[in-house]
Amino acid sequence: MTDLAAKCTTPFQPAADGKPAKAKCCTSDLTLAEFKTLCGKMDGFNATATTPQAYQSGIPTWRTDLYNAQCAEVLSHKEFIALIDSQGVDFTTELKAPEVPMPFTADDGTEYTYDMYRQQLVDDYRDAGISPARVWPQSFVFADVAYWLAQEPEFGAQAVLLDDKGETAELLVGATQNLTFYKDAGVRWLAPPLPYLISTDDNDNYIPSDYALKAVELGFDIITWSLERSGPLKSAAAKKDYYYQYMLDGTKKDGDMYEMIDVMARQIGIKGIFSDWSATVTFYANCFGL
Repeated sequence: MTDLAAKCTTPFQPAADGKPAKAKCCTSDLTLAEFKTLCGKMDGFNATATTPQAYQSGIPTWRTDLYNAQCAEVLSHKEFIALIDSQGVDFTTELKAPEVPMPFTADDGTEYTYDMYRQQLVDDYRDAGISPARVWPQSFVFADVAYWLAQEPEFGAQAVLLDDKGETAELLVGATQNLTFYKDAGVRWLAPPLPYLISTDDNDNYIPSDYALKAVELGFDIITWSLERSGPLKSAAAKKDYYYQYMLDGTKKDGDMYEMIDVMARQIGIKGIFSDWSATVTFYANCFGL
């Protein structure tokens, strides 16, 4: 494992002299065989750590660490497809932004281009015999969705544009205006984060945002993210948590999460929610027969 750590883009550096610990280890630093020797763990790090082991233990106290007590198997994309297919459910692979310059040159001199990367996501599904109707490929990069629409229209029909262009109240106005461009370009599925969809009225009740109303008007199928990424909602509101940033006035207790889900489900008509902990949204969906 020490040998693998040395291959990291930024090997572990302990906290010292008031500076936080840091490390950056990417899948592109490793071969697939090396990657398969690792254990999966919940995302998190300890910025005060002085050892690699302590650095990896930074999980918020309100989260369970049950799944870190086991060596969860990490999967290649093809192995992921096989596992999900065996359960009879559908797929939402996200094309992550490369952490290395593209084209990527392998040790043997072979070049791997960005278009090859975009295409491989689709090819893995085709090689596994998966119907495009079961696949929602997704990306934060509009050009990726545009590539699938043009080159792989069967898969592009359900390609999901993850929208992160409204990170401030001012930028959210522009992000709302951008929706018409995306619709005209052929994007059908839109996935903004929770706060883009929800605002509050004069009585601090959750209501659909202008962004949400525009997305509905344009006929997008909407998915949102990420439920239960935040801690207890009272403290999340006090800290102006990202996922509640445009609805802080209406966020006072944990039960408000159900009010938010209800607005998104019944007033906005979203198709799904990505969640870090599926029990809450599943309970809601079961209550309403969704």
